[in-house]
Amino acid sequence: MYPWSSSSYGGQAPSSSFPRTMPNGLDDQEKLLAEAVGLARKQAFQMNHFLDKERMLDSLKCASTMLTELRTSVLSPKSYYELYMAVTNELCHLELYLSEKSDKKTDLYELVQYSHTIVPRLYLLITVGIVYIKKDSTLKRSILKDLVEMCRGVQHPLRGLFLRNYLLQCTRNILPDVMVAEDEHEGNVYDAIDFVLTNFAEMNKLWVRMQHQGHSSEKTRREKEREELKILVGTNLVRLSQLESATLETYQRLILPGILEQVVSCRDAIAQEYLMECIIQVFPDEFHLQTLDPFLKSCAQLETGVNVKNIIISLIERLAAYNQRSGKTSGNAIDAIIPEEVELFEVFSVQVANIVQTRMDMPLEDTISLQVALLSLAQKVYPDRVDYVDKVLGTTAQILHRMNMNNISHLLSVNQELSRLLRICIDFYNNALTIIQLSNFCPLLEKFDYTSRKSLALYLVMNILDNETLVTTADQADSLLTIITPLIKDDETNKDNAVVAADAEEFAEEQGVVARFIHLMRSEEPDMQYKMLQAARKHLGNGGGPRLKHVLPPLVFAAYQLAFKYKAIAEQDENWDKKCQKIVQYCHSTISALAKADLADLALRLYLQGALVIGEIGYTNHETVAYEFMTQAFSLYEDEISDSKAQLAAITLIMSTFEQMSCFGEENAEPLRTNCALAASKLLKKPDQCRGVVACAALFWSGKQNGEEMRDEKRTLDCLKKGARIASQCLDTGVQVQLYVELLNHYLFYFERGNSLITVAMLNQLIAKVNEELPNLEPSEETKQIESHYKNTLAHIRSRMESNDSTLEVSFAGITLN
Repeated sequence: MYPWSSSSYGGQAPSSSFPRTMPNGLDDQEKLLAEAVGLARKQAFQMNHFLDKERMLDSLKCASTMLTELRTSVLSPKSYYELYMAVTNELCHLELYLSEKSDKKTDLYELVQYSHTIVPRLYLLITVGIVYIKKDSTLKRSILKDLVEMCRGVQHPLRGLFLRNYLLQCTRNILPDVMVAEDEHEGNVYDAIDFVLTNFAEMNKLWVRMQHQGHSSEKTRREKEREELKILVGTNLVRLSQLESATLETYQRLILPGILEQVVSCRDAIAQEYLMECIIQVFPDEFHLQTLDPFLKSCAQLETGVNVKNIIISLIERLAAYNQRSGKTSGNAIDAIIPEEVELFEVFSVQVANIVQTRMDMPLEDTISLQVALLSLAQKVYPDRVDYVDKVLGTTAQILHRMNMNNISHLLSVNQELSRLLRICIDFYNNALTIIQLSNFCPLLEKFDYTSRKSLALYLVMNILDNETLVTTADQADSLLTIITPLIKDDETNKDNAVVAADAEEFAEEQGVVARFIHLMRSEEPDMQYKMLQAARKHLGNGGGPRLKHVLPPLVFAAYQLAFKYKAIAEQDENWDKKCQKIVQYCHSTISALAKADLADLALRLYLQGALVIGEIGYTNHETVAYEFMTQAFSLYEDEISDSKAQLAAITLIMSTFEQMSCFGEENAEPLRTNCALAASKLLKKPDQCRGVVACAALFWSGKQNGEEMRDEKRTLDCLKKGARIASQCLDTGVQVQLYVELLNHYLFYFERGNSLITVAMLNQLIAKVNEELPNLEPSEETKQIESHYKNTLAHIRSRMESNDSTLEVSFAGITLN
């Protein structure tokens, strides 16, 4: 019997009875760990002492006793790891001594196998075996095989995992890493692969076995412990990836099949998910590219609890990053370096479809996430292949169709993934014209509920605006307007959820975005521009009153601009006249739609703008059409506008528009002037009447007759006198004084411009009237404004009186200011 097998040897004999259950408290764990580490260090001290005295057998006895502490079953994985590190650090001293001092007379490899317990025996066997290999490389092949097989003797999960990890760590620098060795007994890379794969398979079995030990109530604790130990198993894969002689062919034929066989057969979700992720992370991208099929087929065979989505997404992201990182840059684009024979997208597309079909338990949002990853792959590796992106969208639409998923609520998580899918397309291309080339974009968009479709439509329009994407054809305009229908039309399936219920400010902002988009529909060809306007009118005309006031005016102004464009090319296009008439008809019908939608004020302004445009373009029959636009504006004024302030603003606008127009003959101009004067005199409130009538004076002064200003002094003065007469009828002194001050300014205006019927006496009379009434006004903010206005007027008169400017048409002499 060898010395360390006797309990009579001095020092504390190891205890063979360990508690069977693991203490739960942290304090208990710390106490047990401290006790075990203390005993181990005591034996380590004795071991080193005997090594110094070159007492080999005694030191081995102490080492065996120290290693006996690793037989414990009461420590948690974390505590056991600390004990393991303390013990194995001490074993390094033994290994160093044996490497330097051991002789060939003593067969230590056989000697240590007589240790009375298996855990110490195997740790010593590994330590001695490594020494033997370093001294004689011809023993490498046989000892490695012997060691990995001998470790099967420990089947306790925790002890077995750390034992095999010790074996892996000790052999990391001595594994044979050549294709052909000088001596066959030294082994080659295939022996190293066989060694690591065997060790990996056994460690994985031990790791999985942990899940099935103990009571079911401790499942959560066991899973946490397994999480702490997973790196021990994964280290085997790291070691395989570090074998420099392992070629792609070796990886395809031996390494990957061996790993995948173990992963699939272990039937443990935790192990499968971790190990598949390990394969992705530790092996080179070039290897992954050539082994996609077997890897992805294995994904379909994994347990139902495995999150296959994360595994595939991780692989896709890694390969896409590899392509971008290693690809040659040409301009802003990156040339793909993926070998042509590797149809990366096709392989992933087929295998992902297979996985989705096989794993019926996969949540729909995970399925969509896989499609998002596929889309990202297509865009990053094949940026020019729009058909790949369209294929992903089509596949997604088919999946939803098979599951009868329609009108998907914006509250569902699957909606968020689907939205991400479409937003990625929009963000990647940054060109809405590319989006409309995707034939499956719209069918997929139709699967959303109204709220989601509106949100995506707004996202697309904002992208168009940010990138200033010009829409140049009617087909493009029609396609884009179809996509953004939720922005320009209410939800027909839910009439109660109308615009009225929406937040007014947010709604106005959305419609403002649509209006800005309309201005990006521009074509160099006027005829195509007109077709785009027609297409837009067709889509936007059904939006209802709240929308029409935002989206139709841009169409009208775009049409007016187009009319000027036709005018500019009149010499090149002999039909420009007829085309202008069509545009005017288009504008007229569009403005009529606004009028019918109770938007009289807006329609009136657009009619007046149209009259100005028509008068300026001057195509055939333009006078009649301009007159029609003016009469339409008058009709709206008379029939639809009832508020007194709005009436004054409207009639003033009508008069100012008419005053600028020179296209009317006297036959049409006179009725318009008369109607303006009549409408002004019929305003309800006297102050409004006064201001309206005075404004009419401009029609008879600077209004056009036969293309020139009328300068009708008498009728101009009549309007001013009538205004003064109406002002005198106001009972409110403050309002009356204010009107007199305004009248004084109007009299001065025409006086300066040479109206000979306006005399200095008339001006003095108005000044005297204001001087008489102004002091009687009660102090107020309005009174201050009147006084300020009057002072400025007098200051103007005074400056004219003191001026020596010979260009003045009239003399201000004789005006009494005080």
